Amino acid sequence: MKIVLAQINLHVGNIEENTTKIVFGIKQAQQFNADLIIFPELSICGYPPLDMLDYREFTMRCHAAVEKIARICTDIAAIIGSPSLNPAKDGKSLHNSAFFCAGGKIQSIHHKTLLPDYDVFDEYRYFEPNREFNVVEYKGTRIAITICEDLWTEQNFHNSFINKRLYTISPMDQLISQDPGIIVNISASPFAWQKVQTKKDVFIEAAKKHSLPVFMVNQVGANTDLIFEGGSLVVNPKGEIYDRISRFEEDFQIYDLDEVLTAPAHGADPAVSDRQKIIFNALVLGIRDFFVKNGFEQALIGLSGGIDSAVTAVLAAEALGHENVKCVFMPSEYTMEVSREGAGKLAETINVSLTETAIDSLFDSFKETLRPLFKDLSENTAEENIQARIRGTLLMAIANKFGYILLNTSNKSESAVGYSTLYGDTSGALAVLGDVYKTQVYELARYINRTEEIIPASIIDRAPSAELREGQEDADSLPEYDILDPILFRYIEEHKDAAVIAGEGFETGLVKKVISLVDTSEFKRYQSPPVLRISPKAFGHGRRMPLVAKY
Repeated sequence: MKIVLAQINLHVGNIEENTTKIVFGIKQAQQFNADLIIFPELSICGYPPLDMLDYREFTMRCHAAVEKIARICTDIAAIIGSPSLNPAKDGKSLHNSAFFCAGGKIQSIHHKTLLPDYDVFDEYRYFEPNREFNVVEYKGTRIAITICEDLWTEQNFHNSFINKRLYTISPMDQLISQDPGIIVNISASPFAWQKVQTKKDVFIEAAKKHSLPVFMVNQVGANTDLIFEGGSLVVNPKGEIYDRISRFEEDFQIYDLDEVLTAPAHGADPAVSDRQKIIFNALVLGIRDFFVKNGFEQALIGLSGGIDSAVTAVLAAEALGHENVKCVFMPSEYTMEVSREGAGKLAETINVSLTETAIDSLFDSFKETLRPLFKDLSENTAEENIQARIRGTLLMAIANKFGYILLNTSNKSESAVGYSTLYGDTSGALAVLGDVYKTQVYELARYINRTEEIIPASIIDRAPSAELREGQEDADSLPEYDILDPILFRYIEEHKDAAVIAGEGFETGLVKKVISLVDTSEFKRYQSPPVLRISPKAFGHGRRMPLVAKY
């Protein structure tokens, strides 16, 4: 049997475009005399469709698209992901399903059993879990069809006080009694840099446990905050990686089942050692798809001469082309000449447009207008924030006038502790670095400069500063980032409390201060733009904390 993995970039809600891609893949597979082609989870509508699923007309259009595709599956079988109606009287109205199409029609429908409702996932809000298990026989091969989480049964739910298996049922343990010959898994599994190896291990363990080959196809592309890296896999019955196809791009690969069963593994998937490379590629894909899928073309960036805006500009130029990136440098009386020089040199190196617009006169005007109210009070963060808000207003005005999309340049460390100005540096349609800690931003900069100096050394080597008052440095208000970031990681990603974090070598008072800053800044993050997710716990709908609370 010849099996095709069709790793495609899906556009949420664009049923017509997704269907066209699926039909094209089937016709291509037919030209190679393939027997079976496999597409990702919810490939008809894209993942995640969210509350689009509340509209019956949406689901009916999805089903009509599957029927249309099934009619061309005359000499080939296809496995396609789509929502389907739940015919049962009780329960949720929909299933998350895999349609097995062959002989010109839908032969069977297989529903997802394990519906994740943690982090960014909320599938149980929409779907009824499966309770019936059946394999499919096609051309002499019995196929166990699973959908994404259905093979993640061994994963643990863990934080600082719990470590237990997340699920009490294993779909494959039910299906194995029907003597399948292969396992198929259709996925929409988002990217997180810490889970690249974990994701492989899931399918390796499934193959070893059941002594069966696993064919997993994962969605690729980005949909708002979620980035899907693809990286579809074929694992042989020994649990060896037979092949892994491309990350962060569409791919189409054909496999001979007999070879997968008998031939040695290719060894084609070495351990991922360059973390910054995959994070860079993920962010580039996230920016590109945000623009392409929304019909946007040109990005606007406030280029400050600092590390965050520099890395954002490089990523945007890589994603959209240098001609589609516009930058504005907005100095004040506190802006150092090294910032102007760094911004100018970077813009020249990556060949993006750079305009300078000073804010001194606007800042003076604001202060004069507020003088009767502020009277003889000394200047403080109120005046500092006015500068950030002037810059945000100018950037949004330019974006509105010329049809640009403003990219936010704040990093995860700043967002975590509220070191940001609402309606100022929180402005933007997409937070490119919102899930990248400051120390990681520097690592990305060094990756960008791995073969030549693209980001000027003056930007990388200088102490970070918002330049909102004379001689200001971030360290005046925050711990050094190489201390701050490990505390934040333990609190945000690992859910550890102050006592546990302090017990790992951090000063107790500092830990409590940092946690307090995180907790009291929730209202700022609630009003901030969506964040490109590269970690298992990004700010946004994957981390839902109450705005009004005391704990």
